[in-house]
Amino acid sequence: MGRRRLRPIASLLAGTTVFLFLAVVAGAGEFRHVGDFLLKSHFKLTGGKLTPIPMKPIAFRVTTDGIQVRISAEGEEDSHTTFEIYRSDGIGRQKPGGGPLEIIPGLQATSHTGNVLKHLRLSRESLTITTFPGVSDQTIVSHAVAAVPVTPKPTAAKPKLPHQP
Repeated sequence: MGRRRLRPIASLLAGTTVFLFLAVVAGAGEFRHVGDFLLKSHFKLTGGKLTPIPMKPIAFRVTTDGIQVRISAEGEEDSHTTFEIYRSDGIGRQKPGGGPLEIIPGLQATSHTGNVLKHLRLSRESLTITTFPGVSDQTIVSHAVAAVPVTPKPTAAKPKLPHQP
């Protein structure tokens, strides 16, 4: 099967900075790195009770081909969860201090594996996965923030003084 052109996701975000997937042309199966995220919180919602789930921070790597989004733990790219993108025209976010929702660049996607439905909400700043087990009254919410790229600091050699070896 030949290569096919995908509609640019960013075209729906006219006038904004090119966002995550800026897919212009992608062949089927070509996944590109979107960003890295660090899991910061994990909650279980049962009835009206919110219970934090203790966890260690986990680094996630996110890739996309413009149709699907893959999320894998850092260093485990062969093992991933795949989400189907169903909306890429932005996501709503509550403004700090309240007020009306604002729309920011982002997408929403779903994954339905076995009896578990997962919903992904992805923006440049954060990633939220809401998990709905099929035969349970619990909902699991996992929230990750964009990881700051680690850049090695340049080490400047100290100038030697004439009397130093």
